[in-house]
Amino acid sequence: MNVNSVKDLEISKGDKVFVRCDFNVPLDEFGNITDDRRIREALHTIKYLIDIEAKIVLASHLGRPKGEVNEKYSLKPVAKRLSHLLHQDVVLANDVIGEDAKEKVKSLKDGEILLLENLRFNPNETKNDDEFAKELASFGKFYINDAFGVSHRAHASVHAITKNFDDSHKAAGFLLLKEINFFHKLLKNPARPFVAVVGGSKVSGKLQALINLLPKVDKMIIGGGMAFTFLKAQGYEVGKSLVEDDLIEEALHIMNEAKRLKVKLYLPVDIVVADKFEENAMVKYVTFQEIPENWMGLDIGPATVRLFAEVIEDAQTILWNGPMGVYEMDRFSNGSFKISHEIARTHGTKVVGGGDTADLVQRAGDDEEMTFISTGGGASLELLEGKKLPGIEALELK
Repeated sequence: MNVNSVKDLEISKGDKVFVRCDFNVPLDEFGNITDDRRIREALHTIKYLIDIEAKIVLASHLGRPKGEVNEKYSLKPVAKRLSHLLHQDVVLANDVIGEDAKEKVKSLKDGEILLLENLRFNPNETKNDDEFAKELASFGKFYINDAFGVSHRAHASVHAITKNFDDSHKAAGFLLLKEINFFHKLLKNPARPFVAVVGGSKVSGKLQALINLLPKVDKMIIGGGMAFTFLKAQGYEVGKSLVEDDLIEEALHIMNEAKRLKVKLYLPVDIVVADKFEENAMVKYVTFQEIPENWMGLDIGPATVRLFAEVIEDAQTILWNGPMGVYEMDRFSNGSFKISHEIARTHGTKVVGGGDTADLVQRAGDDEEMTFISTGGGASLELLEGKKLPGIEALELK
């Protein structure tokens, strides 16, 4: 993929640079940041621009305020955390393209940083509106996209805005480049054996990724709620477990395709089942052939953990996208946590898709052991599906 790096641009001292970041971080009920990884990952690009003594305008969204100003989604906690991590003041504008933002952009000094308020407080951000994008573009002589997590969205700050900059004035930040390069190498030239571990609740969300990955991997593990559609496709009783009946044909096609391509495909052999979807439910372990009629599978069992551990033990490349069960509930987190530990112990390249999987790896305490943790769940999934991401395509050199 032919895109400029921020290093390729001729940015001089005093130049205004607009940087689209992804500071969509999780907050607790008191508005405190519970995981600042996305903020820390953006520091490389920001520090590079500080060293040049550029005037830096940062922009991001947070949550889903649906085009309205909502204090709950203010970027105040982000500005505070950035100030702490950078050891310098990060000024927060009170609006996105209003008078306060314009005034603060105008008064920026060399090496100073301004963070605009939540982009999605303006409804035109998600509409990919050209006029709104033009207003944002007026805040910078140069444009840098370092927000991989939203690059699969054709939004104003990642797509329409690029029309206002020629090739020598727009580029990818260091984080975006790292994400692109990791996934490109992973899909084009992985060290083998290459094992994909795919989980999560639904087949529908990962169907295209499964189809696209099959010819590229040596082994594929399917866990989580999506495994029950595959088990039902083989004729097994799955009780009240999550099943997408309309995708049973697709599941059969994937299993037949794996056979044809000589890709070893693994499904759970035992399941943790519960009589209801609650933390205090009655729980038992059963084999995959013995799920009771009115019970539901909520985690993989110990025999499955051992089987999957053997499958990944000699892997040279592991791609993991999606948990093995309802890890948010303590009683059903064991399988996901154990698979996380097993992947962390291997010696190969370990790439973790963003979203739930990144959160899970952090909760399991294995984040330091992984080779690469993507900052974008939806974006990484679309890359695995073989799609072009609008935010990255808009940066491609003509």
